[in-house]
Amino acid sequence: MALSSPGTGLPLTVATPSPPLTRGLLPLLLLGNTAMYALYIGVPGVLLALQIEHIDAAHKVADFGLVSGVSAIFATVFNPVAGALSDRSGRRNPWILGGGLLALPAMFLLGTVHTILLITVVWCLGQAVLNVYQAALTSVVPDRVPLAARGRASAAVGLGLPFGSTVGALLGAAFSDRYRTGYLVFGALVAAAAVIFTAATREERRPPRAPLPLARQLAAFTGALRDHDFRWAFIGRALLVLGYFAVAGYQLYILQDHTRLPAGLAPEHAVAILMPVNALAMVVSTVLGGWLSDRHDRRKLFVGASAALSAAALVIPAVSASWSAMIVFSVVNGLGFGCYMAVDTALVTLVLPQAEDAARDMGVLNIANAGPQIVAPFAASLIVSVSGGYTALFLAGAALSVLGALAVRPIRSVR
Repeated sequence: MALSSPGTGLPLTVATPSPPLTRGLLPLLLLGNTAMYALYIGVPGVLLALQIEHIDAAHKVADFGLVSGVSAIFATVFNPVAGALSDRSGRRNPWILGGGLLALPAMFLLGTVHTILLITVVWCLGQAVLNVYQAALTSVVPDRVPLAARGRASAAVGLGLPFGSTVGALLGAAFSDRYRTGYLVFGALVAAAAVIFTAATREERRPPRAPLPLARQLAAFTGALRDHDFRWAFIGRALLVLGYFAVAGYQLYILQDHTRLPAGLAPEHAVAILMPVNALAMVVSTVLGGWLSDRHDRRKLFVGASAALSAAALVIPAVSASWSAMIVFSVVNGLGFGCYMAVDTALVTLVLPQAEDAARDMGVLNIANAGPQIVAPFAASLIVSVSGGYTALFLAGAALSVLGALAVRPIRSVR
């Protein structure tokens, strides 16, 4: 469901002319991200949760936390590494195509395993190839989009989340009784998007960069976080993502064990209702947030306000376990998170340290996406187990979102 020179605290983005916006690039970015988020939402949010419950229903919360947390480690490692490799090669399209095509065999393998251990191993493999795809796709915006259009481009990327969430939830519900086939469908969706994107977009090949010694590569990764603005953008993203995924990752189990559903409504079908509601709210806030942030040249205001709105949303199911409360939560959370992801992505591209290291540094920032997903399942499992329910989990997520809203205030180079 996706970012500074060491020591100075000032952005040192290389002054290169902004590229013209390639015709058709924004719809293709929407397509590529929609397919990716459909898999990210539909597989762990529905199919993987059902597969784990089928294998070990008594320990499903702990098992799901283990699988999600361990696999997120692979996401954290592979995203910046893949970004650095595409930087070095001077190309993005081959990495998008390779990662997308490999999603299909990875999903096929996931449907063939029957133990928690093997699910963990194969889903780790799936996370690895998907983050190769994601790292290169994310870097297309700073590579090929002029500064004046970053908000619109980020909105196109951000719209991939609500559209992908809807597709993922609907497909997940449709294949809830045939999860092996569902895995193949999701893998084929990402593979097809990769083929279409790379066939329809042309990129100017930049000169390949000489390999750096491992010590210098590690120093480069950590060096980006020494920049003042980049560091605060990283912290804000990490806090909000941690709060969001601590709750979102357990949505199916929340609907099973916390929410009072209407008679006859199965939890997996409730997911398929909530996701389009959430997606519609995300679409509205993503488009408006991206457009308004461009128009007024104000990124921090929109990022902070939307993070605060996400916090307010998480309080709603904490005070009411009704089905109506979950619907309201989905609307408000969609408004907040959609605007946040659209505008924060634009903000991040404006505090990148150096243009030639865009993919690497976007990969470093993506640790703020993947890293909290390592912590979130374990933390959520612990909170639910200790508190005996999900109310404390909602409140913890709200507190983290408030901190994420406050984290953008120290950023100096962006309004």
